Amino acid sequence: MSKVLMLFASSEGQTQKIIERMRSILNHNGHEVDTIHLEGSTTDIRLKQYDAFMLGSSVRYGHHHRDFCRFVEQNAGALNSKPCYFFSVNLTARKANRIEPHQNPYLTKYLRNSSLQPVDVEVFAGAFKLSRYNFFQKQLLSLIFRISDGSSAPSEDREFTDWCRVERFAERLAQQLAGGQFSGSKARDSNKAKP
Repeated sequence: MSKVLMLFASSEGQTQKIIERMRSILNHNGHEVDTIHLEGSTTDIRLKQYDAFMLGSSVRYGHHHRDFCRFVEQNAGALNSKPCYFFSVNLTARKANRIEPHQNPYLTKYLRNSSLQPVDVEVFAGAFKLSRYNFFQKQLLSLIFRISDGSSAPSEDREFTDWCRVERFAERLAQQLAGGQFSGSKARDSNKAKP
């Protein structure tokens, strides 16, 4: 089967948890998978040895991770030369009108400004990990919740991730790799990623 590299950036562990679930599905479908958490300067990754890429990054304070974005821009040619999938993890995706890729402002903005041209994209709601936040972060996130939808921030840790959605995305990749079903059209050119 195929050799897949999963590259991700995760601040609080939810994106890594999503990557691990996807990895188990790809392994179960017979694909060989390597994972790399993009932190700091990552320059010694041999991208040519892989058949496909799965990229994921969480959003923090309105932006995808700096190290992740830097790596993608430095390696966009190699990443775009093979089937490349991308997903964004953010709390905005917990809302019904922001869960589809073309509705999610963080995902659409990233794709507009990035050199990455994935064949498929997805967005997943993240987790609210109150126990890991300091006083300032708790106040800021409470304000964000009030401004974004008028709700109060959860009073305890809460996971919003739709695991069935995560599994369907991984299954799509597994099936497309097994069947060689790549049309060559990029998500940026499809309705999936347009704002």
